[in-house]
Amino acid sequence: MVVKAKISDLDEWLFIEDVPDVYSPNNTLAEKQITIQRSPVQMANYQLTTGGMFLMHAVMMFDESTSIHTDINGETITSHFMFYKNASGKKVSASSHGNSRHNIRYIPSTVANHELSAKVEYTYFMVVLSKAYYFSLIDRHSILHERFVKDIENGQFTSFSNEDMAVTPEMRKVINEIRDCRHSGELKRLHTESKILELLMYQLEQLRNDTGMSKQDIFKSGDFERLEKARTILNERFVTPPTHKELAKEILLNEFKLRTGFKEYFGVTMYDYITRLRMEQARRLLLDDKMSIYEVSGMSGFKHQANFSKAFKKYFGILPSGVKV
Repeated sequence: MVVKAKISDLDEWLFIEDVPDVYSPNNTLAEKQITIQRSPVQMANYQLTTGGMFLMHAVMMFDESTSIHTDINGETITSHFMFYKNASGKKVSASSHGNSRHNIRYIPSTVANHELSAKVEYTYFMVVLSKAYYFSLIDRHSILHERFVKDIENGQFTSFSNEDMAVTPEMRKVINEIRDCRHSGELKRLHTESKILELLMYQLEQLRNDTGMSKQDIFKSGDFERLEKARTILNERFVTPPTHKELAKEILLNEFKLRTGFKEYFGVTMYDYITRLRMEQARRLLLDDKMSIYEVSGMSGFKHQANFSKAFKKYFGILPSGVKV
């Protein structure tokens, strides 16, 4: 797939990325920073590319009304987010631009122009995925995107939601974590892939709530048994828990269903569930077994005592030393 964009008043392209359609977990990442500071454009653009995926985070403002020309050649699934605020830093009113919005779209190939107003700061976050990459993250047969997949198979342009949806705080947090990631190499690839899946999960979850789909609509009876098994495994191995991908493979459940289903079924994310198990054990070891903070730190799954103390205070409101008094 080829993804490219340019500002209509400028001759050069902002970017032209030829992204391989094939998804492979061994693909490396390529990063690029583009800064433009000349009238009528102010833009800071961060791009990340790997096999089957192109990611862009751009902050831009224009001295005069303009348009951005985009050209996507090849079948893609695009998750996009747009945030607005005027030059004074205040959010733009709904009457002029609408609230910050997001959607997921299947784009078989398209050329489009997007009109942008003067003196408005736009923050645009976009993830472009090949079909192979998208279906590596979310089971093709999941009822969560049944209609969407049908349109994809027919090669028909479609959006998850007829109307763009409001961006939630959870989505903003994930976007910031992708943008601010300081890892490199393989760690950055793993971090980025996991956060893209998390972002898609929040988008699909919001859509499901808007359409009134229930847990029973999404999960089969056997899925609930697998989720119970997942909880049992975490209860037994929370000190050194498996990754989401490892746990999904162990219980024979799609990773996306595991993440979504665990929160839906037990009312808590896996991360928060593991944290709760670790903190309850830590308190018991401190109070009942009279162990040192150093010992408890290691037995609760923390490599560094400082990280343990910070997590303990966040959970209980006091430092471990306060429990020992």
